[in-house]
Amino acid sequence: MTATAHHDVLVIGGGNAGISLAARLHRYGVTDIAVVEPKDHHLYQPLFSHIAGGRAKASEAIRSQASVTPKGVEWIHDAALVVNAAADTVTLESGEQVTYNHLVVCPGMQLDWDKIPGLAAAVHSPFGASHYDFELAPKAWTLLSSLKSGTAVFTMPSGPAKCAGAAQKPMYLACDYWKEHGVLDKIRVVMVQPYSSVYGVPGVDEELNRKIAEYGIELRLNSELTAVDPLGRTVVISDNAAGTTEEIRYDVLNAVPPQSAPDWLKATDLPAPGNDGGFVQVNPETLRHVRYPNVWSLGDAAATTNSKCGGALRKQTKVLAKNLVAARKGAPLTEKYNGYAVCPFTVSGSTVVFAEFDADYRPMPTIPRIPTWKESRASWVVDRDVFPQVYWNLILKGRA
Repeated sequence: MTATAHHDVLVIGGGNAGISLAARLHRYGVTDIAVVEPKDHHLYQPLFSHIAGGRAKASEAIRSQASVTPKGVEWIHDAALVVNAAADTVTLESGEQVTYNHLVVCPGMQLDWDKIPGLAAAVHSPFGASHYDFELAPKAWTLLSSLKSGTAVFTMPSGPAKCAGAAQKPMYLACDYWKEHGVLDKIRVVMVQPYSSVYGVPGVDEELNRKIAEYGIELRLNSELTAVDPLGRTVVISDNAAGTTEEIRYDVLNAVPPQSAPDWLKATDLPAPGNDGGFVQVNPETLRHVRYPNVWSLGDAAATTNSKCGGALRKQTKVLAKNLVAARKGAPLTEKYNGYAVCPFTVSGSTVVFAEFDADYRPMPTIPRIPTWKESRASWVVDRDVFPQVYWNLILKGRA
């Protein structure tokens, strides 16, 4: 089969990474760019937590893919199926083949519902939801706001996850709502966290633990959701440190599923040899593939060591765009991504704990002398009101 199209830069994925990078490359003078994206709509994922916590409407987080695709960039309304990096070729689900000079792989991650028995059925039952699914986020708030007594279980998976801290956000928003309506003392709240601390960033952990104590949340550290019985409304929680299991009956379950690179990406030779995780093997500083010099990756699908989040991606986009432009000219790659990541924790209906940190979870504040890791009303305004506008009007246009 011969290729039916060729592009200077071909981008797989039309989410935050693909669109913001394409826009920035176009601003830097790259004129032949195409973005492969099968979906008709584009989502702003940081608002999902606010939707599930009753602080945003679903309509605020969605726009048409056509409206966010930068002018001068071609949208290929199709899905990637096979990448042959040795032949500079991508085969699409339609059967079309596209060749390229440079390839950027940023399709995000997939939600692996089936890795936990009963989870898929549970989140689609009358008592379960997940704010990691756009369609289920409004349902989460319906269930949480309707709860007057009983048990609410919130879970986070181990392994890679997009904005892992977001697993906790609807829990705090719900607790604040229940407290305001005088029913918090009638609701048992359980948070399942796979790691040894609530998040892992000094200062931030102390603030989150303070809110957990204030709301009376039962925090299960070193623990994971390993099975769900949606009919019996029970979850099995495994304590990996103690080697024990616990069964909890729930009235509301808000679960975050395990996540991984897309299956089609796992089947390519873009991940590291012998690594079945599926993430694209790149230099974590330059974001260039270590074996294919004209292949690049950023965002959730890249095998970088940072926390996967939009704040990290914003930094990566600038680095990759400048390095790709340099590579097209045969110049050295001088831009380096420093591992920065950020997670705004919505700890009440009007305050946020702002976590900024590096790849080793050491504090990395943008403004060192301002304690943004302290609970703050100003941080709430930035997260809830400012960031969405910056996203739609600047980031997706390659200007932030």
